[in-house]
Amino acid sequence: MPSERLSVVVTRRLPDAVERRMQELFDVTLREDDSPMSRSELTQAVQQADILVPTLTDRIDSTLIAQAGDRLKLIANYGAGVDHIDVQTARQHGILVSNTPGVAAEDTADMAMALILGVTRRIPEGLAIMQSGDWQGWSPTALLGGRVAGRRLGILGLGRIGQAVARRASAFGMQIHYHNRRRLRPEIEEELEATYWESLDQMVARMDVISINCPHTPSTFHLMNARRLKLMKPDAVIVNTSRGEVIDENALTRMLRAGEIAGAGLDVYENGTDVNPRLRELNNVVLLPHMGSATVEGRLEMGEKVILNIKTFDDGHRPPDQVVPAML
Repeated sequence: MPSERLSVVVTRRLPDAVERRMQELFDVTLREDDSPMSRSELTQAVQQADILVPTLTDRIDSTLIAQAGDRLKLIANYGAGVDHIDVQTARQHGILVSNTPGVAAEDTADMAMALILGVTRRIPEGLAIMQSGDWQGWSPTALLGGRVAGRRLGILGLGRIGQAVARRASAFGMQIHYHNRRRLRPEIEEELEATYWESLDQMVARMDVISINCPHTPSTFHLMNARRLKLMKPDAVIVNTSRGEVIDENALTRMLRAGEIAGAGLDVYENGTDVNPRLRELNNVVLLPHMGSATVEGRLEMGEKVILNIKTFDDGHRPPDQVVPAML
């Protein structure tokens, strides 16, 4: 007789092809609409499932994990970031955690570059004029932005995504600088023509553009706080395609309103969908609804990784993308 199929609960709607494949392989409970699960629904899911497939909108904290049933053995996250999952507590309860790393690097880097161009070349302001019907024709002094070629780009977190950003920015003629917890190998620095800064403060004070590409961890929360933001040059801009919590959003808003920072491009926000309303009023800010990894190709690859992690676990092996506390 065939072995009993794994019980899998998926917390959000996934691409149709991913959901169909999961239905073929597992006893899967899919989400009927695309709203996030409530706390009570998440509690029910962890109590009944062998495998939970959450996304970044689900808070899998120690309290929820403590309520998990004996069946739950794997949290197969749909996404690379796991700051919404208490990996340490899961491990203590014998629950493995996996993610989908590397899939979104190129897509997110595309968006980071789009934000850099959008802010420095004032693209949203141009769009607004065209959509309003108020364009009066070309003018030598209208919507003057800044040339990106020759500007210093400071990348905070030169991992997969940061390196992809560096390659794109270099093609635009930007000078690449970076700060990491650990300096990269010389051959990677040489390939990217990247200058390492041991002091984040010193790098921030000298850059024309700052790109946030580090994960959100306890050590990176408000890494760009009010004091560090004040080190930025008045004509500098900052873009964030990583996690909103890395920047003190209220401090950033105050400085943008005061003209102490020239502009910002944000795809992520400190409080999720609760975006500072004063931030939305500024014309030197480009705001996007967390679109960094939103490509058809990327979402399908993420689903494939989730399925591979579950299948490998079901076969009695360690999931290829297992996350352990030491990695965080």
